[in-house]
Amino acid sequence: MTKVAIVILNWNGEKMLRKYLPTVLTFSQDEAVVYVADNASADGSLHLLQTEFPNCKVITLAENYGFAEGYNKALRQIDAEYYLLLNSDIEVSHHWLTPLIEFMDEHQDAAACQPKLLSVFNKDQFEYAGASGGFLDRLGYPFCRGRIFDNVEMDNGQYDYPCEVFWASGAALMIRSTDYWECGGLDGRFFAHNEEIDLCWRLRIKGRKIYCIPDSFVFHEGGGTLPKANPRKTFLNFRNNLTMLYKCLPDKQLSKVMVLRFFLDYLAAFEMLVLKRNAGDFMAVVKARKAFRQWRKDFENDRRQIQQSRVDLADDGLLSNFSILWQYYIKKRNRFSELPM
Repeated sequence: MTKVAIVILNWNGEKMLRKYLPTVLTFSQDEAVVYVADNASADGSLHLLQTEFPNCKVITLAENYGFAEGYNKALRQIDAEYYLLLNSDIEVSHHWLTPLIEFMDEHQDAAACQPKLLSVFNKDQFEYAGASGGFLDRLGYPFCRGRIFDNVEMDNGQYDYPCEVFWASGAALMIRSTDYWECGGLDGRFFAHNEEIDLCWRLRIKGRKIYCIPDSFVFHEGGGTLPKANPRKTFLNFRNNLTMLYKCLPDKQLSKVMVLRFFLDYLAAFEMLVLKRNAGDFMAVVKARKAFRQWRKDFENDRRQIQQSRVDLADDGLLSNFSILWQYYIKKRNRFSELPM
């Protein structure tokens, strides 16, 4: 069995692979085996891998299964103690893997961890998609140590200590293979977005822990497949977030949260339409709400099994008991250190 398998999921990412894969191979091959799982790319990705990166193992998938199911299908073909899911637009540096491996080896209660994510464009600033570890507020809105909504902090060492978090970013996620499969892996129906938060929440319900280890840090470009301002991305984020809440929230919280989210989601949609004049994102939210209503019944069995898997005293611990909307927009608290954690 391989100790660590780094798995990069690629879809039409020839430019990203050419730019960032060399650093992964250079600074990782002593401690890990590097794989690229290709989601039926139509560009020159496979030719690039064959001609310029012959030492990289390649898994070819028959079609574009998306982020979630693409990883499931690729990881089923890999025998490793730890998987490290890595975006194709990540730049790594010397000894980035060592702190992650050492922490996981020494903490058997940890199912997964992430490095500190910094911006490849400004290496003194956190990166949006995970920063220094993620949390959820009581209504299911994600935020991070180092990033609340669009406010991204500079990295001044303020979060440079290992920390238990609610979710770790799928941009660079190390996870025990046993935990991954015992929890059912990523939910392939999500396709992309919120799938790693959903996975981490299911792990936490089972009593497992998630950490950020900032002694390890990587640089993330972000938006490599779908840019941030994209109706498809808006649709997936809203639909999948609601589905995750339906699956994972305790019975005592589910109804109240879903009612509040109904009003808040449509409020966000009308803000997009009226204030931002973004009809595409407005329609994306409306369609996401409809899609969630239509497929919610498909997740009834998932919800039942997840709720039955709760360990003794499991109460979603780090699920915050405040509204990040209220803290950010009303209280004007835009830094993690200002929140009533």
